[in-house]
Amino acid sequence: MPTDARERLLQGAEELFYTEGIRAVGVERLLAVTGVGRASFYRHFAGKDELVHAVLKRRDAHWHAWLEETVAAHGGGPLAVFDALAESAESENFRGCAFINAMAEASDPYGEIFRLANEHKGKVKDLLDRLIEEAGYPDHRALAEQFILLMDGATVTAMRERGGAAARQARAIAERLLASSAPPARLSA
Repeated sequence: MPTDARERLLQGAEELFYTEGIRAVGVERLLAVTGVGRASFYRHFAGKDELVHAVLKRRDAHWHAWLEETVAAHGGGPLAVFDALAESAESENFRGCAFINAMAEASDPYGEIFRLANEHKGKVKDLLDRLIEEAGYPDHRALAEQFILLMDGATVTAMRERGGAAARQARAIAERLLASSAPPARLSA
């Protein structure tokens, strides 16, 4: 179990990094917001970089759990990911994808932030692949690649346009992709 101070640091950093940006939030601000002392911060994290990595790992776990749950609530099919994105983009605190945002701020394209972001996107692609395969599409991996491109584009567009319209448009495009890649005919029992 994480200590109360560690949990407050992680939760506070996740919220601040997402709403204000990783570089914009210094350790002093984080300590002030969370009420955690400097010595306690350094007992839990060697520095801000280690905290950023822990926050991204935490965000990854929370986001994937949310996506699985929300996709199931929207029917469980591969197109439901776009319904989930639209729902997210319409929330008041929407600031895009935390991983795309983190990569945009990172200076090292071979560093830990990029590795964690690529790992996150790989898990999303694996989920898409599974959903599309379960729906019976033989070219599921290629479709998953196209879906993630649509998801990322819709997310970035939603940041600019504010709302779920981009995700709904991406869903319509994904629907056409599925239609042009029709699953094999199922034999009736």
